[in-house]
Amino acid sequence: MNKNQETNGSTTEVENTSARRVTMPRADIYEAQDGVRLVADMPGVDESSIDVTLHRNVLTISGKVPAMTLEGHRRVYAEFEDADFSRSFRLSDESDASGIHATVKNGVLRVFVPRSEPAVKRIPVRAQ
Repeated sequence: MNKNQETNGSTTEVENTSARRVTMPRADIYEAQDGVRLVADMPGVDESSIDVTLHRNVLTISGKVPAMTLEGHRRVYAEFEDADFSRSFRLSDESDASGIHATVKNGVLRVFVPRSEPAVKRIPVRAQ
């Protein structure tokens, strides 16, 4: 029996079966001449709860998904709960960090990582 139920079976409060979860959103990555596009599925997430960071060529998307609430209602059973999400992707050295941008619409995050011009440095060779 769940600790939140009385012996007669009536629910006394919201069922809580686990600690706060950390989920890894599903993602697809597309490559084109101009760069890479990352598309991640994040239902119920809005732009204020998403962080997109780049550190040492690792792009990380993270944030929080709040539990659903309905105004004027008391929740008696819950499977939608507060959750954290996080996922990291290693970028190539050809990525242009200054041009990265992200948008979210209808629970789908889209991140564009443009390619930079290859940094080829010609080294002069001199005779001795």
